[in-house]
Amino acid sequence: MQADKAEIVARLRAAGCVYAEAEAELIVSAAATPAELADMVDRRASGLPLEHVLGWAEFCGLRIAVAPGVFVPRRRSEFLVGQAVAAAPRVGRCVVVDLCCGSGAVGVAVATALGRAELHAADIEPAAVACARANVAAVGGRAYEGDLYDPLPPDLRGRVDVIVVNAPYVPTSEIGLMPAEARLHEPRVALDGGPDGVAIHRRVAAQACGWLAPHGRLLIETSDRQAHLTEAAITSAGLTATVASDLEMDATVVTGTTSP
Repeated sequence: MQADKAEIVARLRAAGCVYAEAEAELIVSAAATPAELADMVDRRASGLPLEHVLGWAEFCGLRIAVAPGVFVPRRRSEFLVGQAVAAAPRVGRCVVVDLCCGSGAVGVAVATALGRAELHAADIEPAAVACARANVAAVGGRAYEGDLYDPLPPDLRGRVDVIVVNAPYVPTSEIGLMPAEARLHEPRVALDGGPDGVAIHRRVAAQACGWLAPHGRLLIETSDRQAHLTEAAITSAGLTATVASDLEMDATVVTGTTSP
């Protein structure tokens, strides 16, 4: 097995995997048979994201199921989770909506941290919703397929405490500059944020007040250079905006708060 693992490491390293040793360990431990192991190594060496090969991604200490063609949750989004947990009501059940949810990782992590959340998640991508349904079910949540707020139950209007959003925010002209793992293996709709990267942010913010409860919070992940645009979108929607960043995680979140 050690000889096999050494060969796998060498092959992954030759394919450009920076953390070849750690990836080989994960692949070897996940494979049930030699044939499955060979297939997993082949797929990883061909450029498929490690998370798609394994079938899961680690996020906030949780294993989140992901499948080929589904956006892989980024470590920087753990900052969004922390901000959302801090923004949630201190007592009582908290209604959480995860828009553009992808695998549902952000919503599941928030619900897990709170331990008292009613979680609803939505995405426009069928493959993402299939993953999200499996993931959110573990915390008693529900996932819906559709565009932004459209598929959410109407009775959520006016009673959502926290809306978390990791919508695409890469400007269209910069998609081609992204790493191949994302550009080739994740859906474009999960990456492309429009000409300036915040087109979806504007749509999310514009409808937020109709869904948020008094003192409800809308939290949108963005980039440091686009934060002023996301902030303007939130302010234009009638919310009070604040910006928080973590330089170490390269993470920025803009929060909008409703008036009482």
